[in-house]
Amino acid sequence: MAVLLDDIVKSVEHLLKLISKNSKEQSYVDPTLDPVLLVPGIAGSILNAVDNKTGKKERVWVRILAADHEFRDKLWSRFDPATGRSVTLDTDTHIEVPQDRYGLYAIDMLDPDMVIGSDCVYYFHDMIVEFLKWGYQEGTTLFGFGYDFRQSNRYQGTLERLASKLEAVYTASGGRKITIISHSMGGLLVKCFMSLHTDIFEKYVKNWIAIAAPFRGAPGYITSTLLNGVSFVEGWEQNFFISKWSMHQLLIECPSIYELMACLDFKWEHIPRLEIWRQKCDDDGNSRVMLESYPPAESIPILMEALSVNKVTYDGADISLPFNTDILKWANETCKLMSCAEVPSQIKFYNIYGTSYKTPHSVCYGSKDAPVSELQQLPTLAGNYIYVDGDGTVPVESSKADGLRAEARVGVPGDHRGILCDRHVFRILKHWLKADHDPFYNPLNDYVILPTAFDIETIKTKGLEVTSLREEWEIVGEDQDQDQGEDMAERKPLVGSISVSRVAGDKSLQEEAHATVIVEPQNEGKKHVELNAVSISASA
Repeated sequence: MAVLLDDIVKSVEHLLKLISKNSKEQSYVDPTLDPVLLVPGIAGSILNAVDNKTGKKERVWVRILAADHEFRDKLWSRFDPATGRSVTLDTDTHIEVPQDRYGLYAIDMLDPDMVIGSDCVYYFHDMIVEFLKWGYQEGTTLFGFGYDFRQSNRYQGTLERLASKLEAVYTASGGRKITIISHSMGGLLVKCFMSLHTDIFEKYVKNWIAIAAPFRGAPGYITSTLLNGVSFVEGWEQNFFISKWSMHQLLIECPSIYELMACLDFKWEHIPRLEIWRQKCDDDGNSRVMLESYPPAESIPILMEALSVNKVTYDGADISLPFNTDILKWANETCKLMSCAEVPSQIKFYNIYGTSYKTPHSVCYGSKDAPVSELQQLPTLAGNYIYVDGDGTVPVESSKADGLRAEARVGVPGDHRGILCDRHVFRILKHWLKADHDPFYNPLNDYVILPTAFDIETIKTKGLEVTSLREEWEIVGEDQDQDQGEDMAERKPLVGSISVSRVAGDKSLQEEAHATVIVEPQNEGKKHVELNAVSISASA
């Protein structure tokens, strides 16, 4: 019966692939653009399980149909402290990242078979589409680097692949240096590579733009992930996706997750904490409830005790999966490595971070009315977050603290994944990549002012001087998407005026000036601004 179900699943997947829409051919290519390499974060790459004997490939991340079974069977792994590598439990397969479309296939839509696109499987899709509009071309100026996100950010196998990728991109683009655009944990991977392979980084890289990078960790999010697991999709789609428990058992053996814990040597303005309402008895047997609070270093013993009996059954055998102190040691060394990283002098680094979203920073389990009696209960409980500002996953305090020489750090209101398809981010990237040819754009305030007309005329006669001025601008500001549904005919222009006058102390000179400003809304969020002014001065 299981075989029949598997055949049905594969048949449906094949059907979905047949009827999925093909992308349209690119119509515009800008030959002056430098190459861009996109590097995703955790869970941001398609992963295939490859049979060691037959070479048969099967996508195990991401897939919607039969997702949980294939995920546990092919992706669950154990950490090897001797090599720093997470090794798949299934000894008959190994994990690969597909390289189709010059690496972009693996980081575009994580489930390409879905007929109806869904935010839960989109990754760099919108950004890739936008870049193609700007004139980038896959395989010439646009590339992707997917990787096995279970591994450490300093795992040598991944870093060797990245070195080869940089060389290949450099060659394919005709010897042009590369702009790396990383998202989330991809920023930690790039930082590790820059620290360990500085010579290669200097040789091939021109700019590095980090987006939503957890440079000092994502404390609240990762603490709850280690204790309770995580769901990458919400709502009805969870029924077809990987269960929170299955994801928990994978991530507890992933060095990459431990490398996202709160950085221990960082001086946090707001210290992330693990808080627990505990019920305890004194020597006289009296019960009392108290709130215990643990900063990052002191929370480690709590995590160890809470996960001490965690285990899974795989291929008929029970496997213990406690909090892994070997991985923690490895992750602490990774953190030390990144804290010493420096951007080479000729390379420009930019940091875009998300703001304006409630972001988990500390986690509290239990309550005064329902305290925790045993720490081993924690994996079965839902934590309550204490929030700070951020992108919903990474606090601003962490993402801004890159510790590097930065050309600019720009905060953009947006959530952790949604920021990759944010119009403000696109405009900032377009400017930094010099794909907009707009010298007036300022990414720091995300405001474009384009002068379109300027006329000035002065007339002098019999002690009078009259100067008239007309100036026009086109402005694109932060509210460009507002009121898009309104009829343009109903949107009234804004009109304002100002008058000033001045008389010299000895009354030898009198001056007056009058100006009128008209702001007229236009399509696509633009505004046309016209200034008409006249000044009159009279001398005695």
